[in-house]
Amino acid sequence: MPQFFTGLLLIFILLLATGILGALWKDKSQDLIKKELEGVHLSNATQKVQAEVQALEKKGRCCGLTNGPSDWGTVVPPSCDCVDESAACETVSERKLYKTPCIEFLKSFMKQHLTVLLGVAFAIAVLLVRIFFLLGQTF
Repeated sequence: MPQFFTGLLLIFILLLATGILGALWKDKSQDLIKKELEGVHLSNATQKVQAEVQALEKKGRCCGLTNGPSDWGTVVPPSCDCVDESAACETVSERKLYKTPCIEFLKSFMKQHLTVLLGVAFAIAVLLVRIFFLLGQTF
């Protein structure tokens, strides 16, 4: 029984540490991602990277990674064409393109999912505290 209690305590401590680090480092992780994406030049990227970014652009209704359509250089792919009238668009060379860079979509996606992840970790931690309390009463 002591090993079970020790295992639960270890899981609780790990969940607590993960929750605290996730809450404290949320903005820092977004800044790190932005810094890494700024170094990617889409016009010189491999076909696979370009295809992945174009899929992201379609899903996120965005264009480019950090600077909008200018990230693509002179040849902007059709995935940047603004088909959603409610999105922020700009006209470039007689084409209506999404103005918002995809980093904004990624930040929003991370924020939504990090909140869910932290909520689940908190719920498990609360359950573990309850289990500790019940186990403590039985001994």
